[in-house]
Amino acid sequence: MTEKSAPSTELAASPQSKTFIRASAAIRLGHRHPNMGLAPIDMKGGFPVAAEKVRRASLTLAARALEAAIDTDPTIRERYDEVGLRRLLRDGELVVERLSMCLAADDVRWLREYAEWVAPIYRRRGVSLLDLAALCAGVRAAVQPDLGESELAAADRAIDAATASLRKNSRIAGDRHKRNALWKWMYRGV
Repeated sequence: MTEKSAPSTELAASPQSKTFIRASAAIRLGHRHPNMGLAPIDMKGGFPVAAEKVRRASLTLAARALEAAIDTDPTIRERYDEVGLRRLLRDGELVVERLSMCLAADDVRWLREYAEWVAPIYRRRGVSLLDLAALCAGVRAAVQPDLGESELAAADRAIDAATASLRKNSRIAGDRHKRNALWKWMYRGV
C-alpha cells in the first residue's frame, strides 16, 4: 500500500502578495520608486543645514579639493593644461553639489550614481577616472573642517561609494591611466 502525501499547507502566492513582497524588498534596499506607491526620499531627513553650507561654498571647496588632489599627485598639473584644470575645477563643483544632496538625505545614491554615469564622458575627454577619484579624496579633505562628526561620517560614506565605483570603472578598457609596461609589451600585437 502506498502512502499518500499530506496536502500542502502552503498557499499559492497571489499577484497582490508578490507585489507587496517586491515593494517591501525595495523598502529594505532603499529604493523609493514612485510606481510602487512609495514616498520619495526625504531631502530633509539627513543633514540639511550642513548640505546648504556645503552647497554655498561649492566653488571654494572645489578649489581646495583640486589643490589637495594636485598635492597628492603632482603629475595632474603636467597631464592637463589650463583648460583641463579649469574643467577639473568645474567637475569638483559638481561632485560637491552631489555630496550636498547626499548630506541632505543621508543617502549615498546621488554621488555613487554620478560616479557611474560620468565614466564614458571622462573617457571621451581623456581624463582618468583615478584622477576623479583623487578629486573626490580632495573633496573629503576640503569639507572635513566644516562638518560635524555625524555629518562627516555621512560624507565619508558617500565619497567612499563614489570612489569605489570610479576605481572599479577605471579597470575597464579605455581609461587613460598609465599601464603596466610589462603587460603593454606582452600584448603589443593583440
